[in-house]
Amino acid sequence: MAHSKVILKILFSLCVWSFVIIGLFKMHGTNLVPQEYQQVPLNGRILLQKDMRYAETTSTTTDHFDPSEILVDNRTAMDDDQLVRDVESRIPSLPIAYWSKNKNFLQQKSSTCAKYPSIFELEFNNIYWQTLRTTNGTFQLFGAYYDIRRTSLLGPTVRILGMIDRIEPKVKTYCQFWFDGQKEPFIVKTFEYKYIWYNKWGNYKQGIYQPYLIACQIPKPFHGVVPSSVSMVEKECDTATNNLRVIYNRPPDDQKKGFAVCVKGLDFLYDDLSVRLIEWIEMLNILGADKIYFYNLQVHPNITKVLSHYEQEGKVQVIPLTLPGGQPNVPGFQHLYLTKKTNHKRQNEVIPYNDCLYKNLYLYDYIALLDIDEVIMPKGNAVLWSELMEKVRPESRKIKPDGFHSYNFRNVYFLDDQQHEHGWHKDIPKYMHMLQHVHRAKNYTKPNQYVKCFHDPERVLTLHNHFPLSCLGGVCKSYPVDTQDAQLQHYRADCVKTLKKSCEEYRENSVEDKTIWKYKDELIRRTIKALDTLGFFRRSGLGSGSGSSSGLGATTHSTER
Repeated sequence: MAHSKVILKILFSLCVWSFVIIGLFKMHGTNLVPQEYQQVPLNGRILLQKDMRYAETTSTTTDHFDPSEILVDNRTAMDDDQLVRDVESRIPSLPIAYWSKNKNFLQQKSSTCAKYPSIFELEFNNIYWQTLRTTNGTFQLFGAYYDIRRTSLLGPTVRILGMIDRIEPKVKTYCQFWFDGQKEPFIVKTFEYKYIWYNKWGNYKQGIYQPYLIACQIPKPFHGVVPSSVSMVEKECDTATNNLRVIYNRPPDDQKKGFAVCVKGLDFLYDDLSVRLIEWIEMLNILGADKIYFYNLQVHPNITKVLSHYEQEGKVQVIPLTLPGGQPNVPGFQHLYLTKKTNHKRQNEVIPYNDCLYKNLYLYDYIALLDIDEVIMPKGNAVLWSELMEKVRPESRKIKPDGFHSYNFRNVYFLDDQQHEHGWHKDIPKYMHMLQHVHRAKNYTKPNQYVKCFHDPERVLTLHNHFPLSCLGGVCKSYPVDTQDAQLQHYRADCVKTLKKSCEEYRENSVEDKTIWKYKDELIRRTIKALDTLGFFRRSGLGSGSGSSSGLGATTHSTER
């Protein structure tokens, strides 16, 4: 019994001394548990972007952080005018500014049989498309454009770009033109459906969405006036389910720039081509591209970072894009669909190409449709695209004095393994793909096959990847630029599928071609500067991450699927 009492006294003494010691530690601000192992409930934390550490939101202590450094968006709420501008930038085809300005006026009673549709009554499809359902087919409409080119026989016209799930559509439709200050529409019959495809290319059957350019002539009383918006309907008096802002981009001084480049919908969700893309953008800027227009389906986060950087610099514009009419837009599934459904992919590509053309009709002398593994490369004495065309255009007029609709460049492959056999060039960074790959196939692909063009926007009507499909003033005429003057340098791991049989010949018969090296020093300087600005180089002492040098390898990917 006495022994038990002794043990209890010892335990009591230890407890007392423990409380005393803990109290002393607390008085001196010492924490027995290392800070990095303390657990704070997730709902009591805010992630501070500056140092990427967590702090308790309920704490009043400011010893370890400055509460003013919490990085949240503190902008004031948008007013209606700001909201209208923001929505218009996100959906360029929506005439929300016109609607906002005139909605009260347009809602007044009038004698017309058709009323202006509220923007809240429009039928949207996959964000950027508006719908017209008829008794014989469904229209998915992407954009409307004002066309007053002098070579057009229709006179002032609004052209509407979209897809129809019919071949040779027979349904009669009308355009309801809405002009500023008019509370009634002016209604005209649709003039034509121009097919932007050849039936021999496939997918020529009912039920599949086909690309079309639809024309509606502006009535004489309104020549010289740009419609604010246009709706398509099946019956004149229908209240429309679509209403497209009529786009008319013109420079204030009417002075065109030289060259625009249009890039089809980017589908690189899993491929980090960011470094390749930087080299390509910088190369085109050196050659004289005034702006590059990218259409964006799904891309890797690093590609988004690159595009955002160049967009802030004013060198590129990124236009978001979706597929219409029930085609998949879920990341991953969309990529699988475009990989397996090649003809659907090609037909969908026609839309961004022609949207890019019509948005820039009056802004540039030439428009080129290029993939991010292609460069139109001047040869001989020409360094810039402008110098190249100063030589080519006079030569072409000797053959056709009134000029050509486009100027095409022969395709030649710079295949990956052709260079790998010769090793790397030590004075060039290994990650600079085009500068490193200076061995190409000896032979060009055949004339008029896989070419790319400089298009004259004053003269072409519809565009396909390689050639104009239809032109103003008759049959399209494209001038073949001599390979002594320029070539289309195509950087790929392999030939396109349709050239598999002849690809071995291209691969086995190669020559060294260092034409691109005349831009070497400037291209290296610009690329390194961009990579450094964007944080792609690993800093000493830091671990690897998405922006580390691990992203600067020489892995290559095909960009034409």
